[in-house]
Amino acid sequence: MKEINIGLSAAQRENLAKGLSHLLADSYTLYLKTHYFHWNVTGPHFKSLHELFELQYTELALAVDTIAERIRALGHTAPGSYAEFSTLTQIKEDVTVPHWSNMVELLVDGHETVIRTARALLFLVSEAHDEVTLGLLADRMNVHEKTAWMLRSVVAA
Repeated sequence: MKEINIGLSAAQRENLAKGLSHLLADSYTLYLKTHYFHWNVTGPHFKSLHELFELQYTELALAVDTIAERIRALGHTAPGSYAEFSTLTQIKEDVTVPHWSNMVELLVDGHETVIRTARALLFLVSEAHDEVTLGLLADRMNVHEKTAWMLRSVVAA
């Protein structure tokens, strides 16, 4: 196979792929958590939260594909197993069903974690002049910041 020649060194591509793998793991774990809460939310806000969580996990499902494809474009294998994700993510898995308000708070924490993971990559991406990954990170941070704000607004009411 021909060597990848996209203006990024092999070391830069490897470091970017490693960072994006953490972002992928955080995003996928947040996807699972959001879907889990969608299935199990109860209480006076059931309908609105059930629908909101569905919108959010659907968006996350598309996002993980975009992140994984960027890792592949950089010439690396994207992680894809629960075992790999569990070693790469900073988001804690939930094994019990929390109260609806705790679900919202846990999802806010999850979105803020994804934002911090993306933000931590910015220096590396800027140093490599990788505008494609920079655009991906900016898009992801924008979505997660807006989602966290919307979720915070639910519990502030």
